[in-house]
Amino acid sequence: MTNATGLKSYFIFKNVDWSAMWSATWETIWVTLVSMIAIVIFGIILGLILYETKNSHATIYRIINWIVGLFVDIFRSIPFIILIVLILPITMKLAGTIIGPRAALPSLIISASPFYARMVESYFREVDAGVIEAAESMGASTWEVIMKVLIPESKPALIAGATVTTISLIGYTAMAGAIGAGGLGNLAYQDGFQASNNTVTLVATVIICLFVFIVQFVGDWFVRITDKRTR
Repeated sequence: MTNATGLKSYFIFKNVDWSAMWSATWETIWVTLVSMIAIVIFGIILGLILYETKNSHATIYRIINWIVGLFVDIFRSIPFIILIVLILPITMKLAGTIIGPRAALPSLIISASPFYARMVESYFREVDAGVIEAAESMGASTWEVIMKVLIPESKPALIAGATVTTISLIGYTAMAGAIGAGGLGNLAYQDGFQASNNTVTLVATVIICLFVFIVQFVGDWFVRITDKRTR
């Protein structure tokens, strides 16, 4: 037995296929990042629509607010594991498959975008009305108010909300993985639970926890550097 083989036999995690573990880790990171980018974009758009049409007296805007609000409330109330099954036909059309990391994207985006949209709407409502009125009195258009007042003033809150959403999303990826969407959830379930290999499940759990800690740390750091009150 060579020294390398001897070391491997005594290694505490010798039952872990590290190649598969790193591959699953990358899948989880990739799915989370791609879906989070889409969630932030759609969430801000939906939240902005809800905010701008909330108190409008125009019938068309009230209808738009009702439709968008209904969509947001319905999809954020459906349990994620059920939503995955419900939108399988949509997933098949968009991703071309119902298994693997790519297949997890539609359900992740559809489930988390409404959640973030409601947060965005509340953040916009917390912006000082006096600042908005001052911008409008100087002739700023609605678009200028949005880009130069609403979003900049609520940036720390938007980042904090995105951080919370990302952490929830990591949990969603684990659930999606358990039904064939790949990633650490899939590895922990198939190679860990079903194979009675608790070591794999433990390592996958630790990596997910580390991922959460890193996301929280980075999110908090961005909040600090963008919050004018902490400068």
